[in-house]
Amino acid sequence: MRLIIVSGLSGSGKSVALHILEDLGYYCVDNMPAALLKSVIKEVTSDGDESVQMLALGVDARNRQEDLESLPRLLKELKQQKIQTELLFLQSSDDVLLQRYSESRRRHPLAEHGTALRAAIDKERELMSVIVNAADLIIDTSRTSVYELADTIRERVDRRSSQSLSVLIESFGFKNGIPADADFVFDMRCLPNPYWTVELRGLTGRDKEVSDFLDAQDAFVRMFEDILGFLRRWIPEYDDVHRGYLTVAIGCTGGQHRSVYMTEKLAAALRDMHDPVLTRHNELGSHPLSKT
Repeated sequence: MRLIIVSGLSGSGKSVALHILEDLGYYCVDNMPAALLKSVIKEVTSDGDESVQMLALGVDARNRQEDLESLPRLLKELKQQKIQTELLFLQSSDDVLLQRYSESRRRHPLAEHGTALRAAIDKERELMSVIVNAADLIIDTSRTSVYELADTIRERVDRRSSQSLSVLIESFGFKNGIPADADFVFDMRCLPNPYWTVELRGLTGRDKEVSDFLDAQDAFVRMFEDILGFLRRWIPEYDDVHRGYLTVAIGCTGGQHRSVYMTEKLAAALRDMHDPVLTRHNELGSHPLSKT
């Protein structure tokens, strides 16, 4: 059986994620009391019943604190019982959460007895800190549409086999902040910038003119070789300890030229030794995951 625990901050898209998993064939239960997880799993796996092979359970901050604190230990026990178990944690920035609650006019589940919304968000982050630290995959939905979230769950979660490490290399612009889901961050801002070449300014790192410009820069070639060597050495180590997900963020000033081409070039080289390797470009408008 495959078990996915969906948790995260209220307003970050947990219910949407569960609906996506339901469409993918998972039996989904939202607002699950963490104390009942063992009972539910025992029920669906008892007597050799194979009717439920994919189960997704939503767990949020309305649980008792002691039950939330015990969840990482429970997940470890389930993995030891050979149940393919993953914990997904969804989060967004405070400003985005405030905007979403303002637009929807819904009450935050922890905003009781006159508690201000921002204070409720802060309290929830504190309560969920033990969960986020145990997460197999963190998804930041601050700048993600429903369609992009669905694409992420399909490509990184549903299509990942039980033993495979899903590697995502994503480009971003430092002017918009570092992606919260990154395990490794590499900074391209020391490299020659195509933006200052007028004929390249309106292009992206996916255009041949930009790739030709960067490939002619000795500093770019040396940084590519250094990062590729690092990832080639350490991806197998993460694979050996059965890590489910690894996210590598490549950043430049605007996320348009240097980081985009470095992302594409690294992914192409790594696919010779590992599968799957996905790419995403956070600053190029719609940014679905790609395998090519």
